[in-house]
Formats: sequence, C-alpha cells, structure tokens
Amino acid sequence: MDVLYVEEYQAIQIVVERLYRDSNSMAVLLIDKNGQEIASAGQIEELDTTSLSSLTAGNVAATGGIAKLLAEKEFTGQTHEGEHTNVHITIVAQRIILLVLFDQHTSLGLVRLRVKKASKDLEAILDSIKSKTQQPSQPSIFEEITDDDIDNLFNDD
Repeated sequence: MDVLYVEEYQAIQIVVERLYRDSNSMAVLLIDKNGQEIASAGQIEELDTTSLSSLTAGNVAATGGIAKLLAEKEFTGQTHEGEHTNVHITIVAQRIILLVLFDQHTSLGLVRLRVKKASKDLEAILDSIKSKTQQPSQPSIFEEITDDDIDNLFNDD
C-alpha cells in the first residue's frame, strides 16, 4: 500500500467502524495484500489478528492463483461459513483486503450490502492517498552532481 497519512488513516478507521456497526458483524479487519493489518473494529481482543491477517492475505493470493487458472482477473469476494463464525473477504481497489467476521446475528446479504458501500468509500480514500503520493516532489540535490564532481572529490590534485 502507498504511504498512509494521518487524515486518511482516520477516514479509513471511520469507514471500518461504520461497517462493523452497520453490518452487525463481530469484527472487521482491513489488511494489505502483504498480510499487514491496516485498521480494525469490533471484537478483536480475543483474536490473533496478526495471524488472521497473514492467513487471509495468503488465502487471497491462493484464490488469485485459482482465478488465473480459470482465466479470471481475480475473485473479488469470498465467503466461508463456519459453525459459529462466518467470514466474508472482499478485495478493494485490487489493493487491500476487507475481512468481515459475522455470526447468526446478521445475514450474508446485509454484510455484502454494507461491504459494497464501505468498499466505495475506501476506494475514494485510496485514490486520495495515491494522488498525494504522485504529486511532483522537489528535485534531489544529487541530481545536480555530475560524474566530474565525484571524480574531483577523490582526486588528490
């Protein structure tokens, strides 16, 4: 992921917390494709979020391999149903992973509806980050140094 500025991090956290509330889920994690947690909300105290984030990213990578074998660009969404906990995974803007853990207190339909809205909001924030990092930077002082300048530094003349 690009550089994360404070304003954008706070905006991301608000989206994640709203998704947690509005979907009536157990927890929401936002993860980069390397498996690093970016933001979270909900009942995460009992979770090993580091392992969960890493394994989720691995799952997305493996599913990406399946997609390629089937001549698909990627599968943007996955759902896993468990006895007590269900998992909904969505790839946002082909850059980050949104993981929603939910149980019988909500439905997959509600989760998917709320994830769709949150994904649009997150995509807008990611676009904002990308535009900030692509602004022209100040020229480096090293661009003005020539090979002759370097040679002159090391000559004992």
